[in-house]
Amino acid sequence: MKISLSKTAIATILIVVAIAICASLGVFLYKKTFLEDEIKIVKTEEKSSYEIIGKSVQNRNIDSYSYGNGSKNILFVGGIHGGYEWNSVLLAYKFIEFLNSNKDIIPSDIKVTIIPNANPDALYKIIPKTGILSISDTPTSTKQEQEIARFNANNVDLNRNFDCKWKPESTWRGKKVSAGSKAFSEPEAQAIKGYVEKNKPVAAIFWHSQSNAVYASECNNGILPETINIMNTYSFASGYSPVRTFDSYEITGDAEGWLASINIPAITVELKTHETIEWERNLAGFKAILEYYSK
Repeated sequence: MKISLSKTAIATILIVVAIAICASLGVFLYKKTFLEDEIKIVKTEEKSSYEIIGKSVQNRNIDSYSYGNGSKNILFVGGIHGGYEWNSVLLAYKFIEFLNSNKDIIPSDIKVTIIPNANPDALYKIIPKTGILSISDTPTSTKQEQEIARFNANNVDLNRNFDCKWKPESTWRGKKVSAGSKAFSEPEAQAIKGYVEKNKPVAAIFWHSQSNAVYASECNNGILPETINIMNTYSFASGYSPVRTFDSYEITGDAEGWLASINIPAITVELKTHETIEWERNLAGFKAILEYYSK
């Protein structure tokens, strides 16, 4: 039996078939896109281990990013002086960006942790942005405004709030500054303390500015021998001058000194200016520290 279809019927059938094909293609593309997005999310999460280690006075996150699974954890910290040393925060985020794409440079026995912004409220005064920062996020504020942004929201100098020779008042360039009501009175200092006590890093490197040098740390028992080793290691690779003792004025309650008091070697890397991150120099110093601890 021969079936004859009108032109209208044929057109209707073709339209139905076309709709079915488009629907199937749409489902395929949706699934493909969804799966690709899932893969991207997984890859992003694999780049680092992200943790909020504490909150600031004004409830901003204090973040840490960890790379590698080794037993020797090396801690790097930026921004403890907030907006006054904003370039140390940008340097820390530059390292995070670098490690997201180059995590293979971390030896198998090493873990690297970066706390990019230890004083987020103070930095926010100069760069009113939360989350990850980039090199383009440079402030346009005056020098005086940046100096005021050195302190946290309680007007405490955080690098005078740690338990090493702590006093309620300390000094900065001959000026009296508040060190808080007691050692670790500030939530930002508590966050670093909590991280250190929980994770027990083998060493800590703090990025500051602007003395163009690497300083050793000490407390009541003097400089740890290991501190001299990592100071010289970073200094030789980066070109920053090594300085065993800071003697321009008395400093009490600094984070590096507290670490020395609990037998964790710590150094202070002072960038040359307040405006640059000196990437190549610090990358060389960073790699040298990894190599030193991977021996």
